[in-house]
Order: sequence, then structure tokens, then C-alpha cells
Amino acid sequence: MEKEQVKNKKTLNGTVVSDKMDKTVVVSINRYVKFPAKYGKFRNISKRIKAHDEVNECKVGDKVVIEEIVPVSKDKAFKIKKVIK
Repeated sequence: MEKEQVKNKKTLNGTVVSDKMDKTVVVSINRYVKFPAKYGKFRNISKRIKAHDEVNECKVGDKVVIEEIVPVSKDKAFKIKKVIK
């Protein structure tokens, strides 16, 4: 009996900041986190992630949801799941 493995895939919300590559977009993910210091200050942390866009539908400024996948290349381990705009 074959057992199907269902894995929870990580999904993130972000903004497309570059679409100059073919079938690839760069998505900026922003998080608002608390410093581990004693005064409890907060700061914005942004991370830029390359995501696979098979049909080149995303443009700069689009709000998107990206989903984790098996790595497509050295830098790409996410794909565009949905364009929110």
C-alpha cells in the first residue's frame, strides 16, 4: 500500500520588485519584528526572494503569494501561487 506524503508548504506574501528575468521575479518580503533587546523596540526586516513565474504574468508592484517548491535552480525554491494586485 502506497502512502502519499502531504507536506505543509510555506507560503509568504510580498511585493514584486523586479521582473527583468525570464520566468523569474524577485519578491520583497517585509516583516515587522521585535528586537531581542531589553527595551522592546520593533524594526522592519525585508528579504528578497526569487520566485518562478512560468507565464511571466507578474509586473513590478504586484502583490503576490509565493509557495515553497522543490528547487528549480540554485536561487529559486518558490513559485507564484496567486497574484493579488
